[in-house]
Amino acid sequence: MIKRTGVPTKEQIQGKFHSLEQLTKPKAIIECYQEIPCNPCSTSCPVGAITIGEDINQIPIIDFDRCTGCGMCVYSCPGLAIMVASIKEDKAYFKVPHELLPRPSVGDIWSGVNRNGDIICDAIIERVMLNKNTDYTCVITASIPKTYLYDFVTVRCPL
Repeated sequence: MIKRTGVPTKEQIQGKFHSLEQLTKPKAIIECYQEIPCNPCSTSCPVGAITIGEDINQIPIIDFDRCTGCGMCVYSCPGLAIMVASIKEDKAYFKVPHELLPRPSVGDIWSGVNRNGDIICDAIIERVMLNKNTDYTCVITASIPKTYLYDFVTVRCPL
């Protein structure tokens, strides 16, 4: 499906997520579906939770038990294919990369978007991180209803 439409199937997406028990703490979700020469996520991980292997074309593998959810891999991924997710009660929290203007502010309500680009829910902006050490990639923490855990991918400025 991804080769035809550019959008992974629900099964492919769920295969990238950790168990709901593990998501009670922040964990990286790496949505790499094709082998390409790339390794910034593995070289940036301060705890060595992400490995590529000897062949730089291999899909990254994450050790869920070692991942701390720090988000350094989110900043370093040139394909914007990594986010950090966690759940608490009825909400899901995501750290997602954002490289567009305008940037949201804490407390804003933006549109939560799925992988097709469709608006699926309101996303409350909980935190906005931006600094020169991360090559000016902004990482936004957004909270959404937990029911959209496998659908949400990013935020869009409300129209």
